[in-house]
Amino acid sequence: MAQQQITDGMVVSLAYRLFVDGKEIARMESTDPMEYLHGAQNIVPGLETALEGKKVGDKFSVTLQPEEAYGEYDDEDIETIDRSDIPDADQLEVGMVVEVEDPDGYAYMAHVKEINPDTVVLDFNPPLAGKVLTYEVEVVSLRDADEEELAHGHAHGMMFEDEDDMYDDEDYDDEDYEDDERA
Repeated sequence: MAQQQITDGMVVSLAYRLFVDGKEIARMESTDPMEYLHGAQNIVPGLETALEGKKVGDKFSVTLQPEEAYGEYDDEDIETIDRSDIPDADQLEVGMVVEVEDPDGYAYMAHVKEINPDTVVLDFNPPLAGKVLTYEVEVVSLRDADEEELAHGHAHGMMFEDEDDMYDDEDYDDEDYEDDERA
């Protein structure tokens, strides 16, 4: 029997090390791998492309340019906002991540770049925007996604920082999941 290859609709478990400018910034061990649903755009596009066709046990390194990962850094994603428009503005610190809601009620994450007496400068770029990323990857396991995973667009073993945004059906509640810092 031929060994399965990574294709759309498969749940893939990965161990990896992520480097920026030669410095390791993230790691997932094979004993606690990251899971994702291949083809559902749950990971950076260049890494998903590099994984296509790989098999369990495959190890490889891939370097991704910004456009293959989190995009170029965009100066237009820097905004100056009146402090009076930010709840708890007195508690902000440079480097802190805050959630900002637009007039339509959509929430966005931003990094506090600068704090002034009357304004706060927020950076809405992803933290790794504009960076060249190098991944050292090992494919730990593969399986076909089940119908629920395909319908929801993610592997059910995958953890997110804010499950409330990811699960809006009654089958999932916060008590079933612990916070996780997966990349």
